Amino acid sequence: MTTVVELEIPADRFGIARTFDRVPTFECQIGGMIGDSPPLVWVIGPDRRTVHDALESDPSVDVIASLTGGERSLRAGNESDDSERWLFRLEFGDSVKLFEQIVAENGGAILAACGQNGTWSVKLLFHDRASLSECYALFEQYDYSVDVTRLTGMDDFESAQTPLTQTQYETICKAHELGYFDIPRQITLKELAAELDVSHQALSERLRRCHSTLVSAELTDGMQPTAIDP
Repeated sequence: MTTVVELEIPADRFGIARTFDRVPTFECQIGGMIGDSPPLVWVIGPDRRTVHDALESDPSVDVIASLTGGERSLRAGNESDDSERWLFRLEFGDSVKLFEQIVAENGGAILAACGQNGTWSVKLLFHDRASLSECYALFEQYDYSVDVTRLTGMDDFESAQTPLTQTQYETICKAHELGYFDIPRQITLKELAAELDVSHQALSERLRRCHSTLVSAELTDGMQPTAIDP
């Protein structure tokens, strides 16, 4: 089944970390990364010169060309804000090129990538879960520090009954069964972690993700694409 996965990757593992540090309001968006051609990248920042100078001094990227003047950026809902954006052609360094190679060799495609606040959000498409699993294993091997934030089967939208993943669902069911949500609690977080054979910290993070996902689904009054824990 065709699968779309969304990842978050720290900029110091992926690229342009120095630019994010130098220009805190810097944002960038790539529509897609295909083949060996340097991609076109929309960037946002305080002004064009500041952004250009920061990119020029960043060892993880080369500025091939600055192609357009400023225009209003678009946010969610296609509403314009006060920020301006500029179009650059950028040559990314070895980390991004290796990432592209891993995805391509496992039959995947990079649909989009955007960077903000020192973190990259990358959306990938795979034709089967096995290829995704192979890709994720290689991301771990090469220390990309990826955090999987959303996983969507293209055939799952109509049949989805919960925004939780299987692991999240089983975790929260076990927590409920053993009385973790009772008042007073019948089991501590440490005891629940031992029951599930995970670390105290991992369980704490998993439960926070469960809560966040459920609250988000409730507040938006509709199901969201499925998020998973790596």
